[in-house]
Amino acid sequence: MLQKHLLTKEEDRNQIWEEKFFKLFSESQISILSEEPQQGPDGWPYLMCATLNEDSDNIGIIENAQKVLHWLSTRGIGLVLNPMRTPYPDYVFSYGMIWSFRETGYFMRYENISIEKKIIFDAQTKTKFGAPTTEYLPTYVRQILKQFLLDQGVISPKILMASQDDKNYDLCFSLESFGHPPQTEHDGILEAIAWFLPPHYSLALISEKGLPPFGDLL
Repeated sequence: MLQKHLLTKEEDRNQIWEEKFFKLFSESQISILSEEPQQGPDGWPYLMCATLNEDSDNIGIIENAQKVLHWLSTRGIGLVLNPMRTPYPDYVFSYGMIWSFRETGYFMRYENISIEKKIIFDAQTKTKFGAPTTEYLPTYVRQILKQFLLDQGVISPKILMASQDDKNYDLCFSLESFGHPPQTEHDGILEAIAWFLPPHYSLALISEKGLPPFGDLL
């Protein structure tokens, strides 16, 4: 079923196709092409895997997809499915998609995806602040993200959750704890952090001035 589903042309792969793909993939067995993760064109580490082909011998270790996803979720690694397909692999899972599936059963939610470039809190808009829960940001994810930021020279990253309607949330990272990087670097910083988080999470890099205390990432 998965192999047949992947025969769909790239231009015909819409949200309905994607949702069915997620279900079929999560219920399938896959072949691990290399035990060591490989660096993708985007610079992130990925485990290279392939779907099983009944018409030919499968190369690599055969594993249940959910077992592989659980293993990846503890290591901060993404997954590329059928990297040999041209011009693009059949699918690329970021690390954030993988741990989202482990925690919620969904690789992604189809809410508005937003990496905030600018966020303003004013007295006219009631905003609730607080620390993210472990359901929203599990401890093992914090550890992996913290190590990545440490490798970038961010010693003590601080975060704060904000919501104006108790439904939509912004995960705010302290500009001060990142060492006041220049404005030209903000987008790149948020895009890097976004790889570690589910695609529907809204992120912002803002100053702590005038806001409640930020807490340590870990």
